[in-house]
Amino acid sequence: MNEELLAVFVASTIRLATPLLLAAIGELLSEKAGVLNMSVEGMMLTGAFAAAAGASLSGSPVMGLVCGLVAVIPLSLLQAFLTNTLRANQIVTGLGINIFVLGATTLGYRELFGARSREVIPGFDKWNPPILGDIPVIGQTIFEQVWLVYLVIPVAIAVWYLLARTGLGVAIKAAGAAPRTVAHSGLSVTLIRYGVIMATGLLAALGGIFLSIGDIHTFTEGMTRGAGYLAIAAVIFGNWKLGQTIVACLVFGAATALQFQLPALGIDAPNALLIMMPYLLAFIAVSGLVGRQSAPRTLAQPYWK
Repeated sequence: MNEELLAVFVASTIRLATPLLLAAIGELLSEKAGVLNMSVEGMMLTGAFAAAAGASLSGSPVMGLVCGLVAVIPLSLLQAFLTNTLRANQIVTGLGINIFVLGATTLGYRELFGARSREVIPGFDKWNPPILGDIPVIGQTIFEQVWLVYLVIPVAIAVWYLLARTGLGVAIKAAGAAPRTVAHSGLSVTLIRYGVIMATGLLAALGGIFLSIGDIHTFTEGMTRGAGYLAIAAVIFGNWKLGQTIVACLVFGAATALQFQLPALGIDAPNALLIMMPYLLAFIAVSGLVGRQSAPRTLAQPYWK
């Protein structure tokens, strides 16, 4: 692999990992607080569709961004209400929301764009940062990305700071490890879990927004194609640690990028195997084959006073 192909591979890995990174960082917050948010797939799809609809109707990708973020709020509130107020099973409610969103966005897509539309939707242009973009060979190839790609960096730093350096971060982790202790300290476990679900929804929506108006500038039915589930697998793969979760997302992104890179290198590999590779890695992650896993103690358990 020469330098140009390596640069293309790295750029593709980063681009394909971006929606996973945004969703997985949000999911990590949620799971740290004890909430297994299975609806992250539906949240991503909601963000992608609402952003595409907003951008298409207004002609403005900024308006699409706003629509994508606003649209996910009621969905996040629904997930929080079902799992925290009604104390419903977190896995069942998440899967139910995902199925509902898939149907709703498919209906909305066909009503708005037509069953077989290939309409190009206004989206964000790529941006080449100064200095980095001027680096020979790799500058334009790797660093010319949509700004949402660079948003991952401050989001990751902010979440790391929140969890490692603030009292709220301690409370979030305690809500997933020892919720009764949090309650005895005077804090509301329910309020903390509502908050992390809302944060997960917004970050997952950003991942979906990147897919529709940041990457390919169109919307297709079920376009997330399991990205939300991969984000959940990345959190497990990363053993509920931020740095390892980010690495897991990049691994999934690299596995996806290989679908396009290997044929360019003249390597004849079954296309179906290449498509399956990130999902195979996800299976390995959730099956516990990556070593000892230490999940938050009360993960997926509703809190009862």
